Amino acid sequence: MQNLKGKVAYITGGSKGIGYGVAEKLIATGMKVAISGRTLKKVETAAQYLGDSENVLALQSDVSKLNSEKEAIQKILDIWGQVDVVLANAGVGHFAPVYEMSEEQWHQMIDTNLSGVFHTLKASVQALKKSKGYYITLASLAGTNFFASGAGYNATKFGVVGFTQAAMLDLRKYDVKVSTIMPGSVATHFNNNEPSEKDAWKIQPEDIGELVLDLLKMHPRTLPSKIEVRPTRPDKK
Repeated sequence: MQNLKGKVAYITGGSKGIGYGVAEKLIATGMKVAISGRTLKKVETAAQYLGDSENVLALQSDVSKLNSEKEAIQKILDIWGQVDVVLANAGVGHFAPVYEMSEEQWHQMIDTNLSGVFHTLKASVQALKKSKGYYITLASLAGTNFFASGAGYNATKFGVVGFTQAAMLDLRKYDVKVSTIMPGSVATHFNNNEPSEKDAWKIQPEDIGELVLDLLKMHPRTLPSKIEVRPTRPDKK
């Protein structure tokens, strides 16, 4: 996939943060990019900033619901006729000790972070087989490093890593590449953060965009299936 111009990508959770940063990088190469989120107005606003309507598509989709993702993929196919790259990026985090975490918070994380990556792949897998495309999940270093008050989030991200690695083994015989990216601290709005100069030491969303481009341009014979990425230097307290 070394010539990306005209290729079609779908990014969940694409209205801000990592999803938006990746979308910017892909569009700059000449790709067509569909971004989705639960609130259509926010996605449409992001799409307007990203580019003209010929190359950017705003979609409303809730990754916790399989039918919602199927509808999103079908709209992309109806308009552009193919899906070459899928980035399962949508996620949510609630951080509290297990004795304080609510059942609702637990299920929201499981349904969005873990079931969501399954739904996105399930909805797009036939299109990816046809295009010999690439499926990428956004996990986290929380998928290998557990921490206090992170039981629910850790559970989902450990699950995403395991799911993606198994899916990679299932799909590589169809020439579909599958990778998971595991970032550390990223300067996004995640967990009610408002990005500012205080986040300058963190990975920036556009850095993940560059990493995705590196994956897409990798020689077809080579597959970096699990990538850990972290800030060069941690914040100085």
